[in-house]
Amino acid sequence: MELTQLRHFLKVAERESITHACTELAITQPALSRSIAKLEAELGQPLLERQTRRVVLTDAGRLFFERATQILALVNDTVAELTDNGETGRIRVGAIPTIAPYFLPTVLRQFRDACPQAHVVAHEETTDRLLHRCHQGEVDIAILAAPISAQHLQTEVLFSEELLLVLPAQHPLARKRQITLEDVRQEPMVLLDETHCLSDTIVTFCRQRAFHPVTVEHTSQLTTVEELVALGHGISLIPQMARQLDTSDRRIYRSLSQPVPTRKILLAWNPYRFQSRLMARFQDCVRSVATNWNTRQPKK
Repeated sequence: MELTQLRHFLKVAERESITHACTELAITQPALSRSIAKLEAELGQPLLERQTRRVVLTDAGRLFFERATQILALVNDTVAELTDNGETGRIRVGAIPTIAPYFLPTVLRQFRDACPQAHVVAHEETTDRLLHRCHQGEVDIAILAAPISAQHLQTEVLFSEELLLVLPAQHPLARKRQITLEDVRQEPMVLLDETHCLSDTIVTFCRQRAFHPVTVEHTSQLTTVEELVALGHGISLIPQMARQLDTSDRRIYRSLSQPVPTRKILLAWNPYRFQSRLMARFQDCVRSVATNWNTRQPKK
């Protein structure tokens, strides 16, 4: 039995798909199937059941999944501990799509300058996927937005940021000095789809104030939300960090008057995994960038 076989098995079990596992592992389907078949032959019983649309664990597979996860975590932690010098090694960082393109590049640049010999692997995924991968040890640290549900992860609030109202440049509300939630009550909204926590944050903010937003369109990217707003499809609320990269004059950004909608940015990691000195340096780098980020003056 080889560690590579364990990694192959865990990836198939996690993705519930040979095809998706092959993509993430960067190997061919025949090679992955042979690896799993060899593992099952050695154990003398099937670990996976191939169904029409997915692959599921057998009873033996569920037991083996738990033990294989523990084995790989122990091996990875041991290697990290033995090679930990605070200068070299690998950090696997994850961030959600509404943070990754805006906040993460600054972190990566500063950490590269501070630790040029270290290798950072970045993952951009939704909150649920990142929490799972962080818990499983596939991601060392994650940058997310509150609220999250993660009993076995340690979290730290980095900063809060405003959610800005974005309007088409010629929208009548653009001439108002103060815009309230009541002003936008009848306006159609363009939001991210349900896999993104930002939409939940916006909808929750509105409903807590007896305002049920009329959502006309959902997209998977903030840049698409911004473009649809510019085309007059509706209005939206956009994180301050995303606004700072928007140079278009086809839309404008305004703060809502009190109460101002905000979101909290969090750092999350698994405290039960070995915490290397390199990991501590990366966390300090994230905190440093977050402190500077939080002191920036809003651009409106």
